[in-house]
Amino acid sequence: MAQKYRIYINEKVILLTESEPKKVQNYKQIDAEAFDLKILYTWVLNHPSKFFYVLCNNSKDFLKTVTKSVTLIKAAGGLVENEYDEYLFIYRNNKWDLPKGKIEKQEGTKEAAVREVEEECGIKVSKLDDRICKTYHCYIYKGDVVLKKTYWFNMRCKGQNNLKPQKEEGITDVRWFKKEDINPIVENTFPSIMDVLVKEKLIEGVKH
Repeated sequence: MAQKYRIYINEKVILLTESEPKKVQNYKQIDAEAFDLKILYTWVLNHPSKFFYVLCNNSKDFLKTVTKSVTLIKAAGGLVENEYDEYLFIYRNNKWDLPKGKIEKQEGTKEAAVREVEEECGIKVSKLDDRICKTYHCYIYKGDVVLKKTYWFNMRCKGQNNLKPQKEEGITDVRWFKKEDINPIVENTFPSIMDVLVKEKLIEGVKH
C-alpha cells in the first residue's frame, strides 16, 4: 500500500504522495524535481493555498531525501491515558499540545518520550505502549530551516492528579480531558497533534 507523508509548516501541509489527492482542486502542486524545503519554506508561508502536494514515485524514499537536505531534529512524546479514560494535554504558546521534547544524545526514542512527558507534566508514566505515528514539522531555528521528526507513543498513568506544568519550557497548564470533552483542544491545536488524535480515533479525520 502506497504511503503518504505530511510535512507541516505552521497551519499548512505539504503532502508527499504517489497519487493525486482525492480533492486535488484544494491543493497546489509542487514539482518533485525542484523540491527544496529551504527555499519552499517561505514560499509556502506566503502562498494563499493551505494544502500542497508533491507527486513522487516513492514517497518514503522522497521523504528520506528531504530529511537529508535540512537539519533534522528528532523529538519524542506521548498521548497519556489514565484509569478514568482521560487524556493528558499541555497548554504552551497559546495552543493545546501534547508533551514532547528533543531526544538527547545516547538516548533511545522510547526513553526520551517517557522522560519528556514526565518532566513536562510532573507525572510518573506507569506503562509505555505501542508507537502511534511519526509527525514532521518544519520551522525556523537559529536562522535556519529545520525539520522536526517526532515519535509519538501511547502511555498509561495511574492516580496522577497532582499535575505540575514545566514552566521553564513555557507550559502554563496541564490538564486531563475525556474524549467527549476535547473540542477545545481540536479548536486550538497544531495540525500534527490532530494527526495523532485521528490515528488514535479520538477524533475523525478531515477529508480534504
